[in-house]
Amino acid sequence: MSDMAERLALHEFTENAYLNYSMYVIMDRALPFIGDGLKPVQRRIVYAMSELGLNASAKFKKSARTVGDVLGKYHPHGD
Repeated sequence: MSDMAERLALHEFTENAYLNYSMYVIMDRALPFIGDGLKPVQRRIVYAMSELGLNASAKFKKSARTVGDVLGKYHPHGD
């Protein structure tokens, strides 16, 4: 069993883990998607507003309603 374990210095592991996570954040969350120009969070907000029926001719709704819907329904790990 110990033959399958890989020995790695802590600083090497943390450096690798941080680099992998930072690249994930940059590629998947921080950069807009080329197809529509939106980041994932912006896409969730627009979708929630659409589901609430918010458009130029719609009755006013507070932005807290949109924020609540996005966090409650579409945020990956809740509030």
